[in-house]
Amino acid sequence: MSPNISDMGILNRSKNATHKFQMHERLMSFGDDSWIENEAGDKVYKSDGKAMRMRKTFILEDASGKNMAEIKERVLSVRDKMSLKLPDGRSATVHKKLIGIRDRYKVEMDGGDDLHAHGNIADHEYEIERDGDTIATVSKKWFRVRDTYGIEILDGEDDVLLLAVTICIDALSDE
Repeated sequence: MSPNISDMGILNRSKNATHKFQMHERLMSFGDDSWIENEAGDKVYKSDGKAMRMRKTFILEDASGKNMAEIKERVLSVRDKMSLKLPDGRSATVHKKLIGIRDRYKVEMDGGDDLHAHGNIADHEYEIERDGDTIATVSKKWFRVRDTYGIEILDGEDDVLLLAVTICIDALSDE
């Protein structure tokens, strides 16, 4: 872990507590496993990129190997999309919006409030919002280590959902 992870992000300026994670750009390599660490440097989630599949697939597992989210590329659609499914049955579809010059992604939650991500997606400098309120911030500026970026999630939000959304956005932006 980089020494300044506890100081990361704009969400840290508010009085609300946050959860902070460190991710690696190589996380999106298919067939490779990559760990997501918390601010204490503990490996808390693993992204298992499934090789030899017709479409991009990731399984997000906790440290004990329990399936926390399944992420799949949606094939045969007009726009690139990824779907994610959580063990509790919740699901979402992530796709790039086709407006404006800045990168924007929409997360369509089945049976819930949609999320929006905007900013410099390619450089891992963006925010995820619900109803205009920032609930997560992704930034590479918090780390000196190459190919590493952080995600800071507002307390009370679903860490697994937002980490899975970040994986989807990263995979879609690499296409």
